[in-house]
Amino acid sequence: MVKTQQAYNNDSISSLKGPDKVRLRPGVIFGSDDISGCQHAVFEILANSIDEAREGFGNTIEVERFADHSIQVTDHGRGIPLEYNPREERYNWELVFCELYAGGKYQNMTGLTYEYSLGLNGLGACATQFASTFMDVEVVRDGHRYTLHFEKGLNPEGLKSEKLTGSSIETGTRIHWLPDLDVFTEIAIPREWFLETLKRQAVVNAGITFLFHDHLTDETVTFCYPNGILDYIREISKEQELTEVRHLTRTATGRDREDKPEYKVKMEIAFCFNNQQPLIEYYHNSSFLEHGGAPDRAVKNAFVAVIDQFLKDENLYRKNEKKILFTDIEDSLLLLSNSFSTVTSYANQTKKSISNLFIQQAMTALLKEKLEIYFIENKQDREKILQQVLTNKRSRETAEQTRLNIKKKLNGKMDLGNRVKKFVDCRSKDPDKRELFIVEGDSALGSTKMGRDADFQAIIPVRGKILNCLKASYQQIFANDIIIDLLKVIGCGVEIKSRHSDLATFDITKLRWNKIILCTDADVDGFQIRTLILTMLYVLTPQLIEEGYVYIAESPLFEITDLKKSETHFAYNEREKEQILKKIKGNFRLQRSKGLGENEPQMMWETTMNPETRRLIQVTPSEAAATKEMFDVLLGNNLPGRKLFITEKGPDYLAQVDID
Repeated sequence: MVKTQQAYNNDSISSLKGPDKVRLRPGVIFGSDDISGCQHAVFEILANSIDEAREGFGNTIEVERFADHSIQVTDHGRGIPLEYNPREERYNWELVFCELYAGGKYQNMTGLTYEYSLGLNGLGACATQFASTFMDVEVVRDGHRYTLHFEKGLNPEGLKSEKLTGSSIETGTRIHWLPDLDVFTEIAIPREWFLETLKRQAVVNAGITFLFHDHLTDETVTFCYPNGILDYIREISKEQELTEVRHLTRTATGRDREDKPEYKVKMEIAFCFNNQQPLIEYYHNSSFLEHGGAPDRAVKNAFVAVIDQFLKDENLYRKNEKKILFTDIEDSLLLLSNSFSTVTSYANQTKKSISNLFIQQAMTALLKEKLEIYFIENKQDREKILQQVLTNKRSRETAEQTRLNIKKKLNGKMDLGNRVKKFVDCRSKDPDKRELFIVEGDSALGSTKMGRDADFQAIIPVRGKILNCLKASYQQIFANDIIIDLLKVIGCGVEIKSRHSDLATFDITKLRWNKIILCTDADVDGFQIRTLILTMLYVLTPQLIEEGYVYIAESPLFEITDLKKSETHFAYNEREKEQILKKIKGNFRLQRSKGLGENEPQMMWETTMNPETRRLIQVTPSEAAATKEMFDVLLGNNLPGRKLFITEKGPDYLAQVDID
């Protein structure tokens, strides 16, 4: 096939015009064309109102979400100038809403309009207008009400104005728009995003009130933090802090490079050490820095340098012990950084990271200086922090070693028959057909092995009562051969609840079985062994229970033989026993069903293993909370609960107690 050659000449070069600069390439401005890009467009409009309020013009901002997915932002600031601009020889409304890289924030270095502004690129209002099905703008200023109407980036009617009368005219801006589905793939912004975003803005803009009116639910939510990050950090800490909250502030002037312009940065940092509620968040010019950048590097450098030096000075490191990492501090650190600058270098238009070298240097210097003073003047807090960081460090190192040990024990060659003692595999290699029977002891292994269908049913015996995983440490659990053998055979690793996420090795796709069936005797010992195995699965592999892979094989309690017809019937409870006895005419023999190890292979097949006749109880998560509570009462550290349970329920089980 000959590929047709396309002409590439002077006519091949073109450019996007007007609204198409945004409508055809929204990802360039908003980061993406999906819901996150649509959300970023909302934040661009909100940011303009925040800048006004932070400069002292209006202290309330209202955001509304409508049923058609349109949004409205109202502020009580000075109102956007919209009239004719002689210097630019154009109307200001055209510059603000129809011209990219235009606005009132390009003179921030001199502080003529906004000292610290969230948006400096002159993109937000125009780009959002271009990306909307419609946008209606209402501005009150200079004794007039101005209105604009846009449709898909175009303004068909121009600027309209009316003179207002009265002595108490309130200025401000209201913008109502509908994100365009021709631009974004999704425009139904969830309520949670509005709540989270407005709360964050209330936190970093002390004293400004944010009202969210949700017309879908007819609810109004108010956010206001009079003391900003100090109020918020105390709200998060819930009085569980290990040390008192420290509040650091400083303003500095500098430049990122000698040939770059000088600018001002205002820094505010609040922190405490809290094992229960660790959290680190960075904000710059009100924008949440999801990826951090300069402030993140400053915090890491300062905290590691100062704490490491004090650990050395006080000889708290063991001989040849490795230096702490920031993660050892972060595990117990609750810190909020809220900074502003007159010049900001964002990683991109979405403002999730900043790269200003001077901001990083200034913040590092502030933290190092204040941390050193804090440690010197507060011996008790210093000792708590140093010991906690060392505890976190050694816990991390132990966790890493545990992870390596688990990986070494559970991974490797797949020859399970040689690696797991007394495990009997099946012929099928299809995980959708294979069943694993976990049976009680070697005697049950013999009868189930002879009674099974070797094509798809495998067996592993449990030797005695396994470790109680609710009370044992991970070190004890993974030193237990029975548990390790079970985990090897199951094949999907473990889920471990730890702040060190790399400790978990669980992967559901590596599960080798369609069903994991617990098969124990119908007596007190059997029930206890079953409960211990369930506890192990609940602690180490809870997803197996959540996704319905775990079953209990229901064993018959009674074996009833019709002597006249030489027929044997099995009853799984007292009610079934009575029903069978009523149907039998003549002599019969009734006996308590034997342990699994004493059953004939044919009986094992009929009562326990045959998919057509067996009874399986699926272990479901529907009562997970109640199950967890009962596990804790029976097997955990809840001693008062266990005493109460024995007091209330004990008499019901006295007949089953094996005592003379």
